[in-house]
Amino acid sequence: MLLGAIEAGGTKFVCATGAENGQVSDRISIPTTTPTETMTAVDDYFTTHPVDAIGIGSFGTIGVNPDDPKYGYITTTPKPGWGDFDFLGHLKSRFNIPLYWTTDVNEAAYGESMIGIAKDVPNSIYMTIGTGVGAGVISQNHIFNGRTHTELGHMRLNRLPGDDFKSNCPYHDICLEGLAAGPAVGKRTGKAGKDIPVDDPVWPIIADYIAQACVNLTVAFAPDKIILNGGVMNQRQLFPMIREKFAAYLNGYEEVPPLDDYIVPAGLGNNSGIAGGLLLAQVALKNA
Repeated sequence: MLLGAIEAGGTKFVCATGAENGQVSDRISIPTTTPTETMTAVDDYFTTHPVDAIGIGSFGTIGVNPDDPKYGYITTTPKPGWGDFDFLGHLKSRFNIPLYWTTDVNEAAYGESMIGIAKDVPNSIYMTIGTGVGAGVISQNHIFNGRTHTELGHMRLNRLPGDDFKSNCPYHDICLEGLAAGPAVGKRTGKAGKDIPVDDPVWPIIADYIAQACVNLTVAFAPDKIILNGGVMNQRQLFPMIREKFAAYLNGYEEVPPLDDYIVPAGLGNNSGIAGGLLLAQVALKNA
């Protein structure tokens, strides 16, 4: 049995084939241009690499409620041409196989929960902090959705005293994405994250906001583990700062696992999403 996965990002699509255990056997990277160009390349890949099912994780916002007329669509996005695009419908019209449809962060969260750093616990949250901020919640080994998928990057935070940075989010003045995602770090410093010294004063500010978010996730979802990934989290010096601030903000209110095992980097690195897609393809096959 050969499974397929699509990690559909705003910059690139990764398509892959692999096994039930999430191990990739082949992959290709496709630039995200127009839906016609990009999806033609996706179609060509899976035509020449036939699979039994495909797990898809997409950028969005997307429709994840099967009862919604926009189920399977990318609904709203600043990416030109992709708004109101029927992603799932396109694939169904070309491949008569089971498909699993979710967000890109849910896909990565599932990968980490099944074969990554959270494989030994039933409840985890995967949060990527890069160009934007997104998070997927795993509850009792299943992807959590409510009326729609979570948008945890837009939780409100307490602005730090003296921090007069204008939020980079056009919708919210004090959300995590607007204050601490990669573009916000760049605007705060005038530099790319990789060029900012590890002892730069911007990093304690970013760590503080991420710690506040981790407290919110803890009291809202009670996870066994919070996994932080993405370009900003390549700054490994952030982890001890986040844990220290988290402990101060939670202030002993509830018991959590030891923080070195609770707020952690991704176990699968950049493969979290594509591995999760292969595993979700297996779920789709079982549910067919």
